[in-house]
Amino acid sequence: MMELSKGQEVAALFDLDGVVFDTESQYSLFWGMKGKTYHPEVEHFENVIKGQTLVQIFDRWFAGCDDVQRKIADELEDFERNMAYDYVPGVEDFLRDLRRAGIRTAVVTSSNDDKMQNVYRAHPEFKSYFDRILTAEFFSRSKPEPDCYLLGAEVFGLPVTRCVVFEDSFNGLKAGRAAGMKVVGLSTTNTPEQIQDLCDRVIPDFRDFDVEKLLEMLA
Repeated sequence: MMELSKGQEVAALFDLDGVVFDTESQYSLFWGMKGKTYHPEVEHFENVIKGQTLVQIFDRWFAGCDDVQRKIADELEDFERNMAYDYVPGVEDFLRDLRRAGIRTAVVTSSNDDKMQNVYRAHPEFKSYFDRILTAEFFSRSKPEPDCYLLGAEVFGLPVTRCVVFEDSFNGLKAGRAAGMKVVGLSTTNTPEQIQDLCDRVIPDFRDFDVEKLLEMLA
């Protein structure tokens, strides 16, 4: 296993849904139904809002609709409590290898802390894979703005040129690019053809991706 020497520090920044957990299809069903109910004029509403915080979704699409916001928030809380949080194939082995190699790791997600409590209950080992977990509470502008990934570099004291982003959604991929970082796109939510122009490399999952390939991207 390759290990980094001092001065070679690297950070791997992971989106959560569709990257660490294979949950995007479940969210697509939830938000697709909300789109049909409240915004039938918006085609593929579930894709339009991907990567955005719940606060931003409410501000943009449900402003002034307090009753609707409360209803959706309650339904989403119940939905997330009962979701299946299955790891994307190969991600656990990859995360362990990153830790052994001394590469810093962080989750950078638009999910809030309430949702993360469901993750921790489902996977008590989850926190051990990451140095930092940055949720929606940490930044005011979400993807496709680069703020969340710039914060990821900042918390590790690293330049953006030493960070690699792992993303699946259009908004997330754009955020990684806007941050000036190398971006690996996972084709878990969209096809390789749809995301290839928004990232430096496309992978279906982590089974054939390792530390050496990550470091090659920064060489």
